[in-house]
Order: sequence, then C-alpha cells, then structure tokens
Amino acid sequence: MIDIQLIRDNKERVALKAKEKGYEVDVESILRFDKERKEILAEVEELRRQRNKLASESKGQKPTDEVLGRGKQIKDKLQEKEHKLTDTELNLEKYLRQVPNMPTDDVPVGSSEAENQVAKEVGQKPVFKFKPKNHAQIAESRGWLDTARAAKVAASRFVYLKGDLVNLQFAIVLFVLDTLGDQEVIKKILADNNLDLNPKTFVPVIPPALINTDVYEASARLNAEEMTYKIEHDDLWLNASAEHSLCTMYANEIIPESELPIRYVGYSTSFRREAGSYGKDMEGMFRTHQFDKLEMEVFSTPETSFNEHLFLIAIEEYLMAQLELPYQVLLKCTADIGFPNARGVDINTWFPGQDKYRETHSADYITDFQTRRLKTRLKRADGGIELVHTNDATAFALSRILIAILENNQTEDGHVNIPKVLQKYMGNGTVI
Repeated sequence: MIDIQLIRDNKERVALKAKEKGYEVDVESILRFDKERKEILAEVEELRRQRNKLASESKGQKPTDEVLGRGKQIKDKLQEKEHKLTDTELNLEKYLRQVPNMPTDDVPVGSSEAENQVAKEVGQKPVFKFKPKNHAQIAESRGWLDTARAAKVAASRFVYLKGDLVNLQFAIVLFVLDTLGDQEVIKKILADNNLDLNPKTFVPVIPPALINTDVYEASARLNAEEMTYKIEHDDLWLNASAEHSLCTMYANEIIPESELPIRYVGYSTSFRREAGSYGKDMEGMFRTHQFDKLEMEVFSTPETSFNEHLFLIAIEEYLMAQLELPYQVLLKCTADIGFPNARGVDINTWFPGQDKYRETHSADYITDFQTRRLKTRLKRADGGIELVHTNDATAFALSRILIAILENNQTEDGHVNIPKVLQKYMGNGTVI
C-alpha cells in the first residue's frame, strides 16, 4: 500500500502512474474518506477529552443525576462516532488497496510486455552441427522426465523428475547456497558493480509452503483467480513463490537498524494455477503447476533499498555467467512490472530448443509498499521508527534453468555437458 500523503500531494500524478500500470484508481474517493476520517477523528478525540475531564471532575464524589446524564450522552455519542470512524477507515483502506506502487522514473511506459526494453545481451548462443532438441525431447528420451505418469497420478502439467536431472537440480541448489554464503564472492559482486553496501551473506531458508489470507493479502502477492491455490476448509493458500512467505516474515515487528540488511535465500516448492498458458509452454516442465525455486529476499533501510535492488540483479547475472548461459537483461515496462513493484527487471535465457529467449529470472524493487500493510518497521539508532524496504529476486527457477542447461549443453548423441561450476557437485563428472 502506498503512503496516502503521496495522494494528498500528487493526486493527478498518482492517477496517471496507476493508469500507466493498467489500473484505474478512485483518488477522489480516497481523498473524501481521508478528509472524513480526519474530521471524525477530531470529534472522537474531543469526546474522549470531555469524558476524561468529566471523570476527573467527579473523582471521589458521588455523581449527580446531571453528571450521569452528561456522561451517558458523551458515551453514546462517542460510541456512535467510533463506529463511524471504523467504517470510514475501512472504506479508506479498501480504496487505498486498489492503488498500485508508483513506478520509478526510469520505468518505460508500455501497455504490454512487448514494450519491455532489452538493456543488454550477454554471452554467445551455442552453434550446433545438428538440429537442437528441446528439453522435453532430451529429458524424456533419457528417462529423466515423465509427464504421462504424473498426469495419471495428479493432473496434466505435473511431472516426475528422475535420475541425473534430480542430481543436477540439487547441484544447482548447493552451488547457489555456496555462492551466496561466501562473503568474498559477495564483496566481489559489490565491487564489480560499484555498489557500496554491507557485504553480509545470505542466510538459507526453507519457508512455509502455506500462507494465511490476511498475511498473503497484506503482501500484495495473493492472486487468487490466476495464480494461487486455496486449501479447502482452511484459511490457507499454497505458496506461489518463496518470496511470498519470506517478505511476510517480519509482519508486525520492529527490526533494529543495526540488524539490516537482512538477506535470505529461500528454497521452496511452489504451486501456481498458471491460468491462460497454452501451446509450447505446456510441453515438458517449462510451465507446470508445481516447481521448485530459489528466491532472494532483502529487508533494508529506505536509503539503501535501490542499491540492494541493483545488487540482486548483479547476483543474478553473476550466477548466469558462472553457468555460461547466454541471456538478455530486460527493463520491464509499466504494464508488466506488477502491482506492488516500483521497478522490475527480467533476465531471459536463450533456449535453443525454442529458438528464443525465455524468462528465467525477475528482480522486484518493492520499496515500502509491502511493509506498510505488514507493519514491518525499523528502529533507528536515535529511536525513530520507519518502514523497512523490501526487495526480491530469483536466484534460479530450477525447472527453467534445468531446461536452459539441457538445451544449451546438449550433444548430438543425446548427452548433456555439465557446466564446470556444477561438476564438483556431480561427482566431478562432465556429462549426464
């Protein structure tokens, strides 16, 4: 949720920026309820003052009928105003929740993902002396992927992952945990990108796979119709990505400034409906209802949060470079960055089997949009209380990075070369 002061000071700009993101917001109703709330609050505070004064004047004395009558009159009026205040605050919050985070000035204005801007391309696309296969053809022929039996046991767009492909997935997990837990690597990434930040490493976390409705809604990540599975008979939703249960960890807490930044890398099995996907995306394991992800989440001070965003992007690029995979970096346009984002960057990796770049990573600059409703605050050294800022970014969406490795490292005889940085996690083998 955005700061209402932004709407008070810049109502036209807020409406315009929301529209650029694809949202129509009713700023006039927000300002009307805001004004009404202030007026009623003033009345409530005055009635409370009168009540307290009357109680003080009557202390130690038997109240007269006049005093009792005045007291009842104040009590009844106060109760009426407090109920009205509650209703007004609920209406105000309802409209405020409909306002997306404001995009930063460098976010390109666009009406669809087609208007995202390619900031750069990195790496050489592999050249094959044969027609490259897609990941499903490679993995199914080797017995690493079984969609038919998964459909029988669960439903379509679930998979059994088997054999060396499972070992490769956990090799990637260990590689990421080792990398993000190595302070020298963190220092190198910061130095290489001219970022002056605390070189704290990332703490590995396995978060809950379920989130309750209140917390999920407060995170601005609950997308019930298109994305998220609800657990029947319970006030719980299946986690759609690790950062959804990471960003909510410190709800209703105050974090000492000295503890920031807090950096986590979360491993989670995630679940999504993926409504509206079709065609090649449904083949193999590119877009399934269940998948594993490694996500980075950072809690920071407001003044360091944008650099933390740039740092997470730099980590994503470092990890990609270590795997020697060709990729693009995209600056996402207003229509594609998402409701809670102030800025968004994607990495698209080259998939030879599809002959195109496909999204494998995102990095989301959230500012204080989540923490305002979650009430996640920091306490400054001087005692001041402020909202924490959050950032999240993909380390690896594991199924998609497995696809990229299979397709970019395939050999004509059906084997797959293991990226050098992963070989030590695979018994020093060079192929699977």
